[in-house]
Amino acid sequence: MKKTYNGGVYPTMITPYRADGSVDLDTAEKYVRWYFDKGCHGIFSICQSSETFHLTLDERIALNKRVYETAKQLERESGRTFTIVTSGHIAESVEEQAYDMQKIYESGSDAMIFMTNRLDLKNEGDDVWLRNADKLLSLIPDDIMLGMYEVPYPYKRLVTPRILNWCKETGRFRFMKDTCCDIDMIKERLDILRGSEFMLMNANAQTLLESFRYGASGYSSIMANFHPELYVWLYENYEKEPEKADMLQNFLGTVAFVEQGLPYPLIAKYHMCLEGIPTENISRVKDSSLLTPYAKECVRQMRELAISYRELLKI
Repeated sequence: MKKTYNGGVYPTMITPYRADGSVDLDTAEKYVRWYFDKGCHGIFSICQSSETFHLTLDERIALNKRVYETAKQLERESGRTFTIVTSGHIAESVEEQAYDMQKIYESGSDAMIFMTNRLDLKNEGDDVWLRNADKLLSLIPDDIMLGMYEVPYPYKRLVTPRILNWCKETGRFRFMKDTCCDIDMIKERLDILRGSEFMLMNANAQTLLESFRYGASGYSSIMANFHPELYVWLYENYEKEPEKADMLQNFLGTVAFVEQGLPYPLIAKYHMCLEGIPTENISRVKDSSLLTPYAKECVRQMRELAISYRELLKI
């Protein structure tokens, strides 16, 4: 069956844990169903929000398998496409990355996503990146469709026009999670990709509406763990209702600053509790004590305001 790659809203999947610190696959399945019920078009699985650098390969495989199988069950039941794109190749050598990518892909994915800094670990330049990317392509099956992700950790390796053109010309790439946060650079990238099947998914809420109007294919980022239905509305209605879209953009761009000021992903896990999905206050990247009463109250207020916007927009 031919796999499809549609635009829209793709949350960056968070990883829940049990009280003993092990990955909680049952709660992860509930997250998938919550994203689906909120109208999301897909999920970015095994990314930095998933704490991928702190998961073993077996954990990454098991988590992705549950995400993919749940998503495809929902597809069959609803007749609605629910795309899963996946990363997780955190090794340093290209050979190990190819192994990880193949194993994770076998657990289920519609496209595997290159983490850009993995192909240029020391930020040595485009020649190094392209040489490693070409080698990685040669080590994985030709039928694996690909994407790119400018993962911020351990450093953000931005994609240059040269790299983007190379990716487009291979015909293998379908998805890019853009984290440059620069509308002029986003427009330059969209000009390069125009007319191809390669989608640019903006990860920056502050530039989101303008990027949609210039041709971006969707949103894939942290804040879709809080009020994804508002991003879905913006994506699906920004042309039909431009004034409401401008109003909503102001809200989304403002509240997205919680990414910087509050302890993510703990706040996203707390938000899932508010949404009726009990989740342990455990992360492998943030100490649980950082989820203070202040942080919880900020999340609660943001959620209440998002509900008000949802009612205003009749979602």
